[in-house]
Amino acid sequence: MRAAVALTISAFAAGGCGASHEHERPATRQSPLAQAQATHEYPSPSPPPQTATAAAHAPIEAIRAFATAYINWDAQTVAADMRSLAAAAVGQARAAMILAAAETAGDYELQRGGIANHGTVEAIAPRPSRPREFIVVTLESTTATNTTAYQGLRPAWHVALATVAEQSPGQWVLSGWQPEN
Repeated sequence: MRAAVALTISAFAAGGCGASHEHERPATRQSPLAQAQATHEYPSPSPPPQTATAAAHAPIEAIRAFATAYINWDAQTVAADMRSLAAAAVGQARAAMILAAAETAGDYELQRGGIANHGTVEAIAPRPSRPREFIVVTLESTTATNTTAYQGLRPAWHVALATVAEQSPGQWVLSGWQPEN
């Protein structure tokens, strides 16, 4: 038994567990290419932080302004409206508005039909146990000037989830927008 303990102690000492660190080599960093080959992912730097062109003094003000602009548009302005909303938001909300602007810019049926949407924000409430997330309820009407497809369509209730971020102290912007219906 004593021989085994002595053998273990000498193995640790030979392995560099003593106080001397003169034989340790500094850690080498893998090149990005070597890391990509090993993990199948190329490391990239984090994107710079986003800033919005407009901010509000309170979360609900930011949400109300965004939602009001989001639901009030016509075929001629919708793509520009979505680009403006993208500039006024960060994160997922910005990405969603950039995508919406691209989709609506080339939508022939939207343009040909003269489609428009108008509505009001009826309620904004904090989502329980989800800080900075709110439930938004709107009442909207869709109309068209060059098609009967929307004739007689009654106003409809819509729900969206909105997330806010504090861009700087006391300056709130939308960071998430998820229509639920």
